[in-house]
Amino acid sequence: MRPRPRTGPRTVWQALPARGYLLSPWPWRALAYLVTGAVAGAATLVVVVTAVAVGGVLAVVLVGLPLLVLTALVGIPVARLERLRLRLIDRAPAPARPVRQPPATGPWPWLITRLRERATWRELGHALLFALVLWPLDALVVAFALAAPLHLAVTPLLMATAGGGEEAKVLKQWTVTTWPAASGIAVLGLLLLALCGYALGLAAGARAELTRVLVGAPREDDQEARVVELTRSRVRLVDAFEAERRRIERDLHDGAQQRLVALTMALGLARLDAPPGPLADQLAKAHGEAGKALEELRELIHGIHPKVLADYGLPAAVADAADRSAVPVDVTLELPGRLPQAVEAAAYFVVCEALANIGRHSGATRAAVTGGHRDGRLVLRVRDDGRGGADAAAGSGLTGLADRVSVLDGRLSLSSPPGGPTLLSVEIPCEPCDPRDPRTRTEPCA
Repeated sequence: MRPRPRTGPRTVWQALPARGYLLSPWPWRALAYLVTGAVAGAATLVVVVTAVAVGGVLAVVLVGLPLLVLTALVGIPVARLERLRLRLIDRAPAPARPVRQPPATGPWPWLITRLRERATWRELGHALLFALVLWPLDALVVAFALAAPLHLAVTPLLMATAGGGEEAKVLKQWTVTTWPAASGIAVLGLLLLALCGYALGLAAGARAELTRVLVGAPREDDQEARVVELTRSRVRLVDAFEAERRRIERDLHDGAQQRLVALTMALGLARLDAPPGPLADQLAKAHGEAGKALEELRELIHGIHPKVLADYGLPAAVADAADRSAVPVDVTLELPGRLPQAVEAAAYFVVCEALANIGRHSGATRAAVTGGHRDGRLVLRVRDDGRGGADAAAGSGLTGLADRVSVLDGRLSLSSPPGGPTLLSVEIPCEPCDPRDPRTRTEPCA
């Protein structure tokens, strides 16, 4: 077996309590985040102050008004840069807050739309906070976390160079005159440097969380978007599965079944032409086996995806399944039209499995299949007058069908008290397929 690849921490918060944090890239990533924040904040301050000053001076001749308006949009590129910088200490993407699309193309509709968006002013506020408060804090954290410990750590070097080997000033406050004292202070500086590695991680993590709150989409929205995408992908997998079943059924029906029919006819003709004797007996036996194989293949094709379901819809397919049932079945199923392929297939195989269980285990003398389309849902009921006591978790095959129904946001329930009757209920949200209805035009319908 191949070993699973190890996945490291994805955020600085996950890396901080882990062993080997100081030897990992995370302290350097935190340092890079704070240093780039100080540089970007200082640059933002220069841009904002320059734009406001020039715009204010030129506003007296109305030339500076457009510049002042554009200054309100300075938060957009700053927020984009901050979301990119977040990847230094948080590998999870930080999407922007959703904004409306402009009603038309061109700079003017885009400008009007962005000025009306709350996210624009939120990003502007972040840019001002970044330029006035946050970047000085980043610079101070880096200075205090590195300057003092590094100065302590190089005390022996200072004593050997600047002090001529006799003395050294520690933080310009204390004088060290012996080498053991200088060495002890150097060890203390290295210990403080290790502790400051954790301090840099904490400061960078807190700084990143504030940035994500101000200029990123809430994590709840991101999670909801992921749930929606997972639901859609799950439905697409069901649709692809149904399409593959139909392809296999079509290939068997048009390929293997036709060849087997031709073989059966050839054996039958050869049997008629052969004189009585051992050869005729062998041909008769081969003809009979080919006929049985053809019947089994037809049953297999019908079980994969019955042609009546694809051609005539769910009511006809359920009626056909009822005719083949070992127990007499009354069918009352009224639908306004064809339903999506996945819904029809799931409902059909639930009914088939239920009728098979009734014939094998229930001891019923009669069953009924009823249902229809009500309030945007396909509703099916399969009832029998058997002995009851059915359990979907006891290997009846309904567990897999329940999972299949749940993929379509449906619900399958079973009521089977001892002594009966047994009632199987299925509800699947769906709409009839109408090409004129834009709500169902994009759904894969039969």
